[in-house]
Amino acid sequence: MLSRDHFMKCWSKVYPFITCLGVMQDKKDFPSLQSHLFLCLLMKRFLFGLVTNFYPVTVQRFSVTLKVSVFDSVVQGGDSVWEGLRIYNRKVFKLEEHLDRLFDSAKALAFNNVPTRDYVKDAIFKTLIRNGMFNNSHIRLSLTRGKKVTSGMSPGFNLYGCTLIVLAEWKPPVYDNTGGITLVTATTRRNSPNNLDSKIHHNNLLNNILAKIEGNNANADDAIMLDKDGYVSETNATNIFLVKKGIVMTPHADYCLPGITRATVMELVKKENLVLEERRISLSEFHTADEVWTTGTMGELSPVLKIDGRVVGDGTVGPITKRLQNSFKKLTEGLGVPIPTY
Repeated sequence: MLSRDHFMKCWSKVYPFITCLGVMQDKKDFPSLQSHLFLCLLMKRFLFGLVTNFYPVTVQRFSVTLKVSVFDSVVQGGDSVWEGLRIYNRKVFKLEEHLDRLFDSAKALAFNNVPTRDYVKDAIFKTLIRNGMFNNSHIRLSLTRGKKVTSGMSPGFNLYGCTLIVLAEWKPPVYDNTGGITLVTATTRRNSPNNLDSKIHHNNLLNNILAKIEGNNANADDAIMLDKDGYVSETNATNIFLVKKGIVMTPHADYCLPGITRATVMELVKKENLVLEERRISLSEFHTADEVWTTGTMGELSPVLKIDGRVVGDGTVGPITKRLQNSFKKLTEGLGVPIPTY
């Protein structure tokens, strides 16, 4: 039988790599010393040349899965904040802006013992390097309130500090950005700031999921969500824009997340010398628009060709949409925080 001291000595040599690969958790979370020493040694071997897939990873005939405690706040109550990151040409696009929002969201939710910005960056970079992910990749970066000493919603039960999860995947844009997508309008209304401010980028996505279920049931790609007064807010997963007579419009970010891709596209609209309006927009204005597109890290800039059975414009990807898609592509080719070499 291995002693705890012997296990901890071996663990200390490989733990930092496991931390940066996916989950930052307390060492006391592992009940079986022998089985997890084997896991650590296997992970060490995996890290230095046996990469196949990521999270979970299959190495030869063994399955290695990194785990989050059942007492973690994200499991207990969706008590977590997150960001989506895209990797282009060995650079992390808009990394600083995403981290700004991550830390702002954690502060708004009164998280304690939050890891430093440098720690989070280092975890991101090492995950990408160890898995050779330098292009056409996506990271779901989550920061939870951490593990609790017992089940329950109270943050007073959180005594271990935050949990950092870096989930990296080979993932191209998730929508058809060439052929276009279809939307329907959900009956589920977007959360009001009176209830839960959408500017907090939190993991409790039930409001969005209910709308997505409606979209799935209608065989649409996504669902438009309205605010309490019936104006368009966003879709269940993205921000939304329209074009009417050459003017680009997008809803105010009152009920929706002020997305980073949204802000990037708004900047590109101005650089292209197009007129931009940010205002309340009714659903009928989207039904009768000349062009519509959505924006988000997961999908980039996606043309919408049909809403609630109504064809948008002439049913093809519009010229302004294509123009902005090209501008966005050029931006991603050169802009971003370089992945360092360690």
